Parts: sequence; structure tokens; C-alpha cells
Amino acid sequence: MRYNYKFITPITGDASFRTFYRVIFNDRSSKIIISSKNEKYKNLVIYTAINEYLRSNKILTPKLYEHNYDSGLVLVEDFGDTTFREILSKTRYKLKIYKKIINLLLAIQKIKPKKKIKMNNGKNFFFKKYNSIILHKESDLFFDWYLPSLHSKKKIKIIKSKTKKELSQLFRKLNFKNSHFVHRDFHASNLMKVKKRIGVIDSQDAVVGNIAYDLASLIDDVRIKTSIKLKNKIFQYYLNKSPWINNMKLKKIIEDFNILSVQRNLKIIGIFSRLSKRDKKKKYLKLIPHAWKLIEHRLKDSNLRDLKYILNKYIPLNLRKKIK
Repeated sequence: MRYNYKFITPITGDASFRTFYRVIFNDRSSKIIISSKNEKYKNLVIYTAINEYLRSNKILTPKLYEHNYDSGLVLVEDFGDTTFREILSKTRYKLKIYKKIINLLLAIQKIKPKKKIKMNNGKNFFFKKYNSIILHKESDLFFDWYLPSLHSKKKIKIIKSKTKKELSQLFRKLNFKNSHFVHRDFHASNLMKVKKRIGVIDSQDAVVGNIAYDLASLIDDVRIKTSIKLKNKIFQYYLNKSPWINNMKLKKIIEDFNILSVQRNLKIIGIFSRLSKRDKKKKYLKLIPHAWKLIEHRLKDSNLRDLKYILNKYIPLNLRKKIK
């Protein structure tokens, strides 16, 4: 990577092992250097391959200019600093913004996912199916990183056994097949304002999965507090626009949404606990109480009654408010 540039400045990163730098060139244009010392294959090779795949399907993702995967470096398009999380925090007309995001989500879901895509290193990347094995692996983060701050190892073993048994039954109840492109972290912080378009970032964890997952990621976003009324309006807009939902399938999509929202937020609580304990990134801990609020709301679904009983028994409300 040899360019004539004026200066390089670090920019705020995310919860991954990557670091980001903005390169300002003599002509005032800019690009982003992404550096990854750990998990280079996922964070750089897969990341750029999925970006190119989405771009080929008319979804705006950062264009790759150069790469040196062995050194853990890629040079990509600069989408600026304005996320849709920031936009939503400053506007009164949130539903209007969310409708644009839902339109983008539907465009992504209409992509026919391939079994494999060609990567820049000459090898093939095979999309994984978002099956119960992966869902359980994600949920385990909750037991392995969050619960140790609340309970003994003996009690954690009991909670984990009972909860995983119930989660297994819920995952078997999922109605929609794993047949759609799932970004897997589709929320406002990963959506960038690029002129009049929405740019999508952080696509390296994409899988082929359930249509309700990215919808739950967006509507039940732990980083943004929205009213139940607004959540319902966004959900209804998706239903009205979705080519896969009719009156016969309405109950099924609601069931899948609630199950996957709870699973995702249990995972998030685990991830935020791990970021604090392992990586010393304690700023995410303050979001855990809101993640619990999102879980509690979705547990009102009668299908989740048994899971609600287990969580209420072993992690009552007073424990959920503790931030460690």
C-alpha cells in the first residue's frame, strides 16, 4: 500500500479485534485502513468477500481498494462518521428513518444466498446455516461470561442445563427455514449515511438464516431505547412490505421474532460481560440492564413461558440490575 497522503488518524473502533485509521490524501479524499492482528481471516478476508458479494447485489458496502491479508491490513472506502444510530438519536421522525432501513433489509433478504463465494485469496467461502448448534454456541456466552458474576459454578451448571434444554425446544419451534441472507448484526450503529444512501458495515459474520433475526436485531437494538409503540409500527411496516408474510404466517413470524430476540439479547449480555472481563472494555456494561428489559418484554409471549420461569427463578429482577 503506497500512497501519497497528508496524515493518518485513528478513528473509533467497535467491539471486535480490529483497529481503524482514516487516511487523508493530498487531494483531501480519504480511505479507511482496517488492521486486524487477531482473527484476520474472519475480520479481513471474509469481511471483504461478503462486502463484494453484497455490492454485486446492489447493496452499498465499503469498496476494497487494496489488501495485504498476511500483514492484517486492508484499505477500503470511507463512509464517513455518521451512523443511523446518531441520526435516530437526533430526529423526532424516527419511523420515517426506520422505514428506509426496513426497505434496505428487505432488499438484502431478497438476495438469493449462494452456498459459496470466491474470496480475494483465491479460496471459497461457504456460508453457514444459522442452525441450533450456532444458536446454542452464542447463548453459551451468557452462561460462561455473565453468570459467574452472579452465581457459583455448581448453580451455573444447573441454570445452564435447564435453560439450554428449554432453548433447544424453542429453536425446534422456529417456523421459517434458514434460507435468507442474514447480516447477523443488523442495527443502526452498523448502518452509515452515505449521501442519500445507507451503507452497510460489519458484515463478516453473515450466515444463511431466518428472516426474523435481522429484524429482531434492528427493532430490539440494545443501543437504542425505543417505545413499544414505535417497535410495533416498525414491525408492522415490515409485515406490510414483506413478500414472505401473509395472514397465515403472521403468528409464525411473531413467534420466531420473539425467540430470536431473546436468544440474541442473551448472547449480547454474554458478549458485553466478556468485553468487560477479558478485554477491559467496561463501557458496554451499562447496556446490560436494557438488554434485560428487551428480553423481559419478549418473554411475555406464551411460547416462552417456561423460559421466563427459569430466568425469573435464577436471575430475579434485583440481580439483573447489578452491573459487574
